[in-house]
Amino acid sequence: MTPIDLIARSIQRERAKAHMSLSALAKEAGLAKSTLSQLEAGQGNPSVETLWAIANALNVPFSFLFETASPDKTLIRSGEGEPVSSESASFCATLLSNCPPGRRRDLYRTNLSGGSIRKAEAHPAGTVEHVFVAQGQVRVGPLNELETLDAGDYYRFPGDVAHSYEALTDKATVLLVMESVM
Repeated sequence: MTPIDLIARSIQRERAKAHMSLSALAKEAGLAKSTLSQLEAGQGNPSVETLWAIANALNVPFSFLFETASPDKTLIRSGEGEPVSSESASFCATLLSNCPPGRRRDLYRTNLSGGSIRKAEAHPAGTVEHVFVAQGQVRVGPLNELETLDAGDYYRFPGDVAHSYEALTDKATVLLVMESVM
């Protein structure tokens, strides 16, 4: 199954669980109904912003749009995985592990390029983000509490407020863990 097929099935599944029509979800997510229809048909190349808007409109974690049964062991080498890019910044996130049933925790390897800022809207209430910088230097956090982090630094902050990510070096790699209450 291709990544877009997985996303299509996941959107359909979560929309059905939420008892939302295609029109209602499109309106809530701020998308054209035709765009959402194409995504559910397994067509297109959605940006991270589009997928976040859909996840927020459905009130589910971002990773639910990629959810599959996971094996006991998973090995993802550097450069592997299915990246999702931003349309407004040089920001690319690869889901490394979604949370098993009964818990909400998602793990991402995030690559950023210098000079580009990824601004994120508030996630559902109670969301917390954990950031560990593996390479480079970044400025990250709630818009009024941005911190500059170097490789090896860790920052935990509320993800249910507007926040941003910015690479201060040419390239940066960040391990991002998002957790939310059920």
